[in-house]
Amino acid sequence: MNKHLEILYKEHAVIKKALQTVKELKELIDINPDEYKSEMIRYISFFRKYADGFHHYKEEQILFPEMSKKNEFLAEGVIKEMFENHSDFREMTGNIESLVNSGDYKNAHAAFEKYAEALLDHIAVEDDEVFQMAESVFDDAEIEKIYFRFMDCDKDLGTSDKIKFEAMIN
Repeated sequence: MNKHLEILYKEHAVIKKALQTVKELKELIDINPDEYKSEMIRYISFFRKYADGFHHYKEEQILFPEMSKKNEFLAEGVIKEMFENHSDFREMTGNIESLVNSGDYKNAHAAFEKYAEALLDHIAVEDDEVFQMAESVFDDAEIEKIYFRFMDCDKDLGTSDKIKFEAMIN
């Protein structure tokens, strides 16, 4: 693993931990529905702001466009698929939020489980394929520039907010 891409792998680890935590909230539906709702709203915010707002944003604004410039087959293949997945995740998160807000917790959790499965599959493709491809299409200097753009992106979005989200999960 290239140390400059490690930031993306670390974000994936945080996201996977959050997915597992939310899966376990299912037991609260019957025991304490108010707590379930409160926790789901908190985690929906996490997935919107951290997974999408920080992680997917870096991929969509920095990594994927740079990879696409290097290889048009990547742009029309796996990169296009990753963009589509991100769009699907936004839609799924909105659906989960609507179900939670309407008090339909069982269907909200079923929708969340589909979201979690899709997101875990997506993460596996990125970890096992996309990030590996990035390491092969870029030289060390190019990956280092991308890394510094990632860091600038986090600063622009609010590094302290990112740290708070990571602390919420750990």
